[in-house]
Amino acid sequence: MEAIKQLARERMKGKCRVCPVCDGRVCSGEVPGMGGGGTGSSFRANVEALAKVKLAMRCLHSAAMPDTSAEVLGLKLAMPVMAAPIGGVAFNLGGPDQNPVDEARYAEAVIAGCKQAGVIGCGGDGVPPVIIGSTCAAIRNAEGWGIPFIKPWEGEELWTKLEEAVASGCPVVGIDVDAAGLVTLRLMGRPVAPTSPERLARIADFLHERGVKFMIKGVMTVADAKIAADAGVDAIVVSNHGGRVLDGTPGGADVLPAIAEAVGNRIEVLVDGGIRSGTDVLKCLALGAKAVLIGRPVSVAAIGGEAEGVAKYFGQIKGQLTSAMALTGCAAVADISKDILA
Repeated sequence: MEAIKQLARERMKGKCRVCPVCDGRVCSGEVPGMGGGGTGSSFRANVEALAKVKLAMRCLHSAAMPDTSAEVLGLKLAMPVMAAPIGGVAFNLGGPDQNPVDEARYAEAVIAGCKQAGVIGCGGDGVPPVIIGSTCAAIRNAEGWGIPFIKPWEGEELWTKLEEAVASGCPVVGIDVDAAGLVTLRLMGRPVAPTSPERLARIADFLHERGVKFMIKGVMTVADAKIAADAGVDAIVVSNHGGRVLDGTPGGADVLPAIAEAVGNRIEVLVDGGIRSGTDVLKCLALGAKAVLIGRPVSVAAIGGEAEGVAKYFGQIKGQLTSAMALTGCAAVADISKDILA
């Protein structure tokens, strides 16, 4: 992975330094780019929240070869992990003058690389039509194995893009409701807005009528989680948008347990933010998540190694998760619970 990281560092110069520890300290306020919004405290909070969680090591058991496979949203995965939706290569990951991996190659790398690794990739959306277009094309190329995420656009653009997403053949469509305050989109003349409970229910009905499941990303409170469950959403992602939209939020792992306890028996609860290793994956599962999404490290793998780089990265995560499960006495994902927390 070091060669992949070095190439990504060269290609994303000025946008992402590919730091040894990806915690948002160097890139605070760099949005567009890969940093956290404002002071970057919300980005750092994600990493710090997971660092506070400790595992109880157990070695006196028979779980020698843990099974990391899981079913999430009806999808059979090699492990309960997905690639988070990230788009906007030109303004977030380095422009064409230094980065030969354009939007289409990036989307293909993430979606195809995830499929190779036995997990599933989520694709992004944005103002330039090429972003959602590249996401949907990559999913079609992968025979529908991918999840497109649409921004919470105002007006008819939302419904047009939902139709485009469904046409990709995907099994699930997501909306990152946490993009509601992205100033960069309004500056480009394409405003986004918070999603009312009534509109959320309309979207759920729209997708379910087309045989597609619905997930939203950007739930950070029990109150919003209950609204989502009541509206018919199939899954939520506990997320502060990688710390990019609101300064001063807690980390995802801080609020995950209460949300999972409140609605985990009604809808599937996933989480993202600051997940950097298979051990972090295990921590999130123990805190109540059904699965996790990983963002920035996947972008580094995609820019530096394309599909093979993404597959290699997830192979590394799977190896770490397997080891962590063995060292906490978990023979299968179903065995992971809060009991393994120290």
